[in-house]
Amino acid sequence: MALCKRRGFIYQASEIYGGINGFWDYGPLGSQLKKNLREAWWQDMILRPCWGRSGPNGAPVRCVPVETRIVQHPKVWEASGHIAGFNDPMVDCRETKGRYRYDHVMVYVPESGDPGDKPVFAYVGDQPSEARQKKKAEKTFGAGAIKSVPLASFPQPWGRIIAPDAEKPGSLTEPRQFNLMFKTYIGALATEDDVAYLRPETAQGIFVQFKNVVDTTRVKVPFGIGNVGTSFRNEVTPRNFTFRSREFEQAELEFFCHPDESVAWYKFWRDFRMEWWKSIGLAGDNLILREHEKDELSHYSQGTSDVEYRFPFTAPGFGELEGIAHRGNYDLTQHQKVSGAKLEYNDTERGELLPNGQRRGERYLPHCIEPAAGLDRGVLALICEAYTKDESRPSPELLKLHPRLAPIKAAVFPLVAKDGMPEVAETLHTELTERFWRQGAIEMDEKQSIGKRYARMDEAGTPFCFTIDGDTLTGQTVTVRDRDSGQQQRVGLDKVGDFLAAKLGL
Repeated sequence: MALCKRRGFIYQASEIYGGINGFWDYGPLGSQLKKNLREAWWQDMILRPCWGRSGPNGAPVRCVPVETRIVQHPKVWEASGHIAGFNDPMVDCRETKGRYRYDHVMVYVPESGDPGDKPVFAYVGDQPSEARQKKKAEKTFGAGAIKSVPLASFPQPWGRIIAPDAEKPGSLTEPRQFNLMFKTYIGALATEDDVAYLRPETAQGIFVQFKNVVDTTRVKVPFGIGNVGTSFRNEVTPRNFTFRSREFEQAELEFFCHPDESVAWYKFWRDFRMEWWKSIGLAGDNLILREHEKDELSHYSQGTSDVEYRFPFTAPGFGELEGIAHRGNYDLTQHQKVSGAKLEYNDTERGELLPNGQRRGERYLPHCIEPAAGLDRGVLALICEAYTKDESRPSPELLKLHPRLAPIKAAVFPLVAKDGMPEVAETLHTELTERFWRQGAIEMDEKQSIGKRYARMDEAGTPFCFTIDGDTLTGQTVTVRDRDSGQQQRVGLDKVGDFLAAKLGL
């Protein structure tokens, strides 16, 4: 987190006013890193889906984009079930006015589980309350004589619980349901008749535009519709840096297919999405694909898998990075029912074969496979995976970001600010910028020692640095330094562009 702040990746939102919990801003490097991740998703899921490979039906995968609004008609969320069922249980503290998700609160109790007439100490994991309450519990019950259990399973009277940030027992309320959608108003009057909601996901915008996409394009089932944008969830306890935020960006695909082919497409997308995250730098033991157990599935789901990453705050466990869900035809069914619009697809390549050789067409509501990724969590996972400490270096912190995602693709340094070196460096910087500006920034830096400049680029995740030195002036070669290994080699000045293009896979 310190590196993210120091190098301009992530800032606390509204920091000069004390910040606002659950909201984060991206600095110059962070916004470019997130843009690179967003574009990698867009290229590999929309423009050239699955890198041009064929799906389980033997044909190339086809996907098209939409861009839908943050505010939708309130009935969208009625049909989707978000108004009635998008709730988390919460408890409030009457002493501190704090609010906590009931299923996130733990309590320290004695090993026996029975505290007698003594209080027990509630906390929320990965928060300051955890260490503070543990210390109090050990003082009350003895060091090493305590255990942690979920508040939901604690059978003792509520009057004995000391809330995470409270001093006295008995301040927690009974749990009650809390809708996670942000409420807003449309129009000038702001009455209850004008209520709308900030979307909690981008997926529903796709479902309500399904018929328009089919009617106005040449897509045929199976095909996908992708949507990237900001979503909002009024999390009771946002935490763990950008992992659980109230405003976040999603990249979601709804892939529509015939019911008979849906299981094959589910397995296809599940495996590809795992492969994709590996391809951009998350290959290793920190990434797993976890199939949900039956008791975890939504009532409409026929299968769900999560791509999970071992974040520092979840270790040794994992946290969700992306979910791949077989949603059946639940969403189209609900929107057809509530809106009254006919959303069935007329499949002219299926159905009864007529005497004239044509088919009558089979009408059905397609099944949907949904790979839904969080871009903010993706950026966080990439930074966590890339963060490396190498004590052999003068500045030991570096980010080993995949070159495709690195916000700065390369840096150009004159070894010293004299003897014509800055002029040669400026010319090379201009040439590289003109060639690679679509991929990311090319940095030019001539201040401080070469070692400090290397260190700055290491912390920014820049994969290559090109140094103009005395040999450049006499032999027309430059020194190339590799970020990950620290090794150097010489490349012809006129070959630098081709060298970088090859390293970037262009």
